[in-house]
Amino acid sequence: MIARLSTGPGRYDDACTAARQATDASSIVLLVIGGNRGSGYSVQAVDPQLLERLPGLLRFVAEEIKRDLEET
Repeated sequence: MIARLSTGPGRYDDACTAARQATDASSIVLLVIGGNRGSGYSVQAVDPQLLERLPGLLRFVAEEIKRDLEET
């Protein structure tokens, strides 16, 4: 079973599923900006506990991106 943030398929859930299967990933976060169906995101995880840790993980990634941008 795949855990999702929304109760039903999101705008890009099909693309998220395709990317997860193509990469054989156990979890995936897909962020689409200005896509053909507008902007949106989809999250899928085999381990539902990842969803609980996701906000902290995304903050960490955001800080890493910010730090990289400040160094250039």
